[in-house]
This record gives sequence, C-alpha cells and structure tokens, in this order.
Amino acid sequence: MTISDIFALRNQGRVEDAYEAARMVYASDKSPQSSTIMYLTAVDMKCQLLDGGHEAEAERIERALERLQSATPEHLMLGCWGEETAADYLSRKGYIILERDWHSNHRDIDIIAREDDCIVFVEVKTRRNREYADPLQAVNYQKRKNLSRAINHYLHYRRFYNPWRFDVISIVGDIGSMMPEIDHLEDFPLL
Repeated sequence: MTISDIFALRNQGRVEDAYEAARMVYASDKSPQSSTIMYLTAVDMKCQLLDGGHEAEAERIERALERLQSATPEHLMLGCWGEETAADYLSRKGYIILERDWHSNHRDIDIIAREDDCIVFVEVKTRRNREYADPLQAVNYQKRKNLSRAINHYLHYRRFYNPWRFDVISIVGDIGSMMPEIDHLEDFPLL
C-alpha cells in the first residue's frame, strides 16, 4: 500500500484501516513521508479512541506521537502533508499523477501530472498560516530558475513533446487539517 492510498483511506474516514496501513509502512520506512502519514493517522486514531472512551489506549498513542514528533522535523512533516494534500486535490480534479518528488541533481519537482495532453509541473508550497509571508513568495527567481532546469531535464529525459505548463499550489493549514486553504495558480511564469 502506498502513502497516497493511506491518505485516501484517511480522507474516506476509514481511521483504523489507515492507521494499520501506516504502521506497516512506517515499520520499514522512516522517511518524512511515512512519518507524516503515521503521525496523521495516529492523531485520527487517538481522537477516535478518546471519543469511544478508551483513554488508556489514547494515552499510549499520545506517547508514541511525542516520540514521532521528536524524530521528524516538523517542517518536513508539514511539507509532506502539503504535497499529499496537493496530489489528492489534483487527482480529484481529474489530473493523472505521473511522478512525485522527481529529482534532477539537487533540484526537484514536487508533482508531475497530466491534464488531458498537457504535462503539468507543480511546485507545492505549504505554510501553517500567512502571518509572515504568503507561500507564493517562496517561489522566487532562484527557485523558478532551478525548476526551469529540472523541467527541461525531465522533458528531455522522458522524451516528452507534449505541451506543458508550470503550476503552483499553495496549501495553508495545520498538519492533518481536513479543510486547508488551497490556491492553485495555473500557468505560473517560470522566468
């Protein structure tokens, strides 16, 4: 089962199934992505246990959550949650996800998707709030320059000759929020 599958189970309200699947993934993979889905499903499970009056079991999960938070930097978990949220959002809009977190040397492309015949390269920016800056401000000149190089490498490497565009999705909310603010800017200028 993939992290995206677990994210979908969570969105369907299948808390126990998502939690058990996340535990299996996390047992063999301690990446920020698996840590994030483990965290999200554990929070859901803790809430369900508390609602059902199972305080002792909820307390056990709370202790595990504290260990998990100390092992994975919060900004990485926030970024992974944002990318999962963006991929889910695009899938619901009918996009086909081709690649996730594609790397070209030290440059990466968060999501590569297809909408009809168009290849869509997506940069995802996630923030808890807009208090200090809008997430779109992080897509500065240097970031766009690096993305342009990575996109050119991807198109050449995969031998794609389809039309393409660059989109930016900003996600604003707390990790696990079921209703984050999502802004999708299509055809964002690269340079």
